[in-house]
Amino acid sequence: MKKVLTGITSVALASMLLAGCGDGGGAAKEKLVISTWGFSEEFFNEQVYAPFEEEHNVDIVVEVGNNAERLNKIRQGTSQVDIVFLSDYYAQQGIAEGLFETIDRANIPNIEQIYDSAKAPLGEDYGPAYTVGQLGIAYNPNLIKNEVTSWSDLWSDEFAGNLTLPNITATAGPMVLDAASTVAGNTAFNEDAAFAELTKLKDGVVKFYSQTSEYVNMFAQEEIAGGPIMEMYFKDIQAAVPEAKFVTPSEGAYAVMNTVNVVKGSKNKELAEEFINWQLSEEVQTASAKAKVDSPVNVNVKLTEEEAEGITYGADVVDQLKLLDMEFVNNNAAVWTDRWNREIAN
Repeated sequence: MKKVLTGITSVALASMLLAGCGDGGGAAKEKLVISTWGFSEEFFNEQVYAPFEEEHNVDIVVEVGNNAERLNKIRQGTSQVDIVFLSDYYAQQGIAEGLFETIDRANIPNIEQIYDSAKAPLGEDYGPAYTVGQLGIAYNPNLIKNEVTSWSDLWSDEFAGNLTLPNITATAGPMVLDAASTVAGNTAFNEDAAFAELTKLKDGVVKFYSQTSEYVNMFAQEEIAGGPIMEMYFKDIQAAVPEAKFVTPSEGAYAVMNTVNVVKGSKNKELAEEFINWQLSEEVQTASAKAKVDSPVNVNVKLTEEEAEGITYGADVVDQLKLLDMEFVNNNAAVWTDRWNREIAN
């Protein structure tokens, strides 16, 4: 029996966990509580959760929300979550605050089937990335006449007044800050140079977006010509504007790692690790990729050219992505946010 619960209170959830759900023999089933995003629920219910429930005689309960909301619930102890899916930016915060269990990799053998960069993006003690995407540039060729090939093209006159950028607090915010440093001519990150470059752009930015839906809506209404976006959302942009193009910038796109971890204090740690192993399996990874829900990290996934369209696929692509040091990012996040609010978003 699958249950998808949004905004569930800790009292109600605790009561459900104690009450259980009887199987045919009257015994209470275990419950595995998963904290994740609210997209593609039908796919996950049918292709990911249901087979695991049946094999392990368990009921999966799902809490949904954005990264910040769900991490805050865990911080506050208002949620009895076993497994949490977070971007690496937010997962690093959870690790720094001691919110996750260390994992036993012997219980997750499918880790050996995934890209090296996905095996331990935040350290060997913590969970793998179950999907990897790229942050590049989407643009409307009806509004931008010259071909876009580089991060530096965002500084061209054609994007002035019709550009969007992610807010610094969004997952992609620090990536754009790093890109600005590169555009300024630096091989290593230079904070002052990055902010100076972004200051040149700020008057031409229609909105600093915090949610992808804002980007898609602005693109569809031609309020913007484009800007940085994660490739996994390009299908939504293309559905609104079929001529839209997605570009991997010549300086390199950024790896967007979504991770899966076991929450501190989980009473179902081994079962949670079995679920992580299932999430990394060739079966789940192939189904997710073909449904264009998640880009695969399992190297055994084989896709046709058509099936791979619009997702980040193949070692030749993944191995070229730029990885930020998330510990460094989180250590500097407060300073960057303050500076962003004063110098860029004012």
